[in-house]
Amino acid sequence: MPGEPVAERRVAQGLGHLLVGGGLLTRERLTQAVAEQQRTGETLTAVLLKLALVDENALTEFLCRQYGISAVALSQLDLEPEVLALVPVGIATRHEVLPLTRENNTLTLAMADPTNVSAIDDVAFITNLHVVPAVASRTAIRQAIDRNYRRNRLTDVVSEITGATAELEPPAEGETRGVPDAFELREGADEPPIIRLVNTVLIDAIERRASDIHWEPYEHVFRLRLRVDGILHETWTLPRRLEPGVISRLKIMSSMDIAERRLPQDGRIRLRHRSREADLRVSVLPTSFGEKCVIRILDKEAVRLDLRDLGFEGSALELFQHATKQPYGMVLITGPTGSGKTTTLYAGIHGINSPEVNIVTAEDPVEYNLKGVNQVQINEGIGRTFAAVLRSFLRQDPDVILVGETRDLETAQIAVRAALTGHLVLSTLHTNDCPSTITRLVDMGIPAYLVASSLLLIVAQRLARRVCDGCKEPLEIDEDVLAAHGHVPTGRGRLTIARGKGCERCNFTGMKGRIALYELMPITEPIKDLIVRGAPVQELRATAQAQGMKTLREAGIARVLEGTTTVDEMLRVTLG
Repeated sequence: MPGEPVAERRVAQGLGHLLVGGGLLTRERLTQAVAEQQRTGETLTAVLLKLALVDENALTEFLCRQYGISAVALSQLDLEPEVLALVPVGIATRHEVLPLTRENNTLTLAMADPTNVSAIDDVAFITNLHVVPAVASRTAIRQAIDRNYRRNRLTDVVSEITGATAELEPPAEGETRGVPDAFELREGADEPPIIRLVNTVLIDAIERRASDIHWEPYEHVFRLRLRVDGILHETWTLPRRLEPGVISRLKIMSSMDIAERRLPQDGRIRLRHRSREADLRVSVLPTSFGEKCVIRILDKEAVRLDLRDLGFEGSALELFQHATKQPYGMVLITGPTGSGKTTTLYAGIHGINSPEVNIVTAEDPVEYNLKGVNQVQINEGIGRTFAAVLRSFLRQDPDVILVGETRDLETAQIAVRAALTGHLVLSTLHTNDCPSTITRLVDMGIPAYLVASSLLLIVAQRLARRVCDGCKEPLEIDEDVLAAHGHVPTGRGRLTIARGKGCERCNFTGMKGRIALYELMPITEPIKDLIVRGAPVQELRATAQAQGMKTLREAGIARVLEGTTTVDEMLRVTLG
């Protein structure tokens, strides 16, 4: 290929023939890979993995055996900052390498492709050290680059805190654990290093599009985890003695009582970063080794109120829009915590919001401010419960009522009564799918005939991670793979789906953002008849499917076939 060193080209060609001889690659696939390599200028190993011509783990094992190089498990390594500093993050990312250890003038370098002469030469030139390669999978290296170099951003702050005098040391083993003095807590929380640490973590979480931050104290460490696209990632392990100062700082920011360490507390922080405004909901819970703090990040710019952006399309979009434009009745959104139910409710409200419509909401908490909508925050401590607010709503001349969550019989009864007396009611319920929602309402104590009369539509949903658009690439699989999970075979044999190879935009996970999977069950006359006579869930489901309802699994398979998500992600969020 143009510009490629002859020696490197020979190494790549030799590797290809070795893979053919080892049975990992056919000659036809090698020819395909070489043609792609000449077109793109990538290494042969990168091309083989990009085109899914070889299995990544099998390739890693083969390289170790062939070149006599040891393999490393990067997820188990805690790398030293001074070693990481030897190789700039740009070089590590471009060549997919990671410095592991330095002994005298020798640097051990984890590589996905130990035949990459350019990478070894570049690192040797930058560091002026002798480079010894070690082998790790491409995916593991990408994840380790992201994890370790991001971690290095906090190293200076943590090092500064380690030497601070205002820290509160945890009690020694066998020593009685006392309650710190409020003055000491405030002194520790007001230390500049503590403030910088907390601010750095909050900003990093927002930049990474995290939905939650978990600060977790254990006996010897203080663990920090971020939930990104629904998945928790361990990002940092801090010294245990930082817990009192960090938690106290978060309490001060969220207007909590820093002296109270025995009871749970809740608070709120408003944060602006680079013209972006985020609302942080803070929850502190006493545990065996200190106070755990979970911060829910509500990014006002990230909320999407267009139903198409959320994943509604075709007949599903028409069904939902038709239901939300009815003069009365109930629409229920069901699913587990964190499945995006509230966002779907907001999108539904957004579609019918106008000066001619009086919309009132009861929420706990009010997550986003909706222009032109009267939103009420639930506060059970003063008696402002869902049921109490709903009773008041009925005297406020509402057209549309949004109930953040139907938690108990009293709330459900008032919501059903409102739906039957000329109001459109939208609410959420914790059930697994649409048919089981009927059983849940009846079990709560709502008579079956009222359930049948009030319901218009039930929507069950899950959130699946999207394949990253920045590194999406085609992947061929046998149709039988999807057929085993409910796909109806078409006889094509091979299917082309998508996967993410990993890039900086998605933190080398291959996934970025999420899309909702929906199961919609309109309450038709046949369904109403089944509800009234107490039909089991299986019969309700069979009738709904016969009328055209697509299950969550079927919706997931459709998203896989269109290249929006992956098979593994679809299986993670849906039941077979």
